[in-house]
Amino acid sequence: MKGAIISMLVAVAMVQFMVKPGEAITCGDVNSDLSACVSYLTGKGGDFPPPQCCAGVNKLKESAVSIADKQAACECVKAAAARLPDMKDEAASSLPAKCKVQVDVPISKNFNCADIH
Repeated sequence: MKGAIISMLVAVAMVQFMVKPGEAITCGDVNSDLSACVSYLTGKGGDFPPPQCCAGVNKLKESAVSIADKQAACECVKAAAARLPDMKDEAASSLPAKCKVQVDVPISKNFNCADIH
């Protein structure tokens, strides 16, 4: 019986070491994901975002799963948007819908990221 318990504990420990801990989302990730969207967001890329942009929006959605990740991604989006003085608010707010991706991270200069729950 004692041997079975020890074997079980060893197996549990091995599984825990094999599971990769979640990696925090970084502004570098967010900037990379959304870099193809700049021309659309500034009104220089037409009425629809390019496919690479929508792929990045989808990647952002998949990366920002936890509330902490969503809040961090939101802060990164705000910082990046602040560096685009000619960003069109309407283009930013319509980006997820135009890409047909429901993302819980607002593309905005003015959103209070602490409101994400």
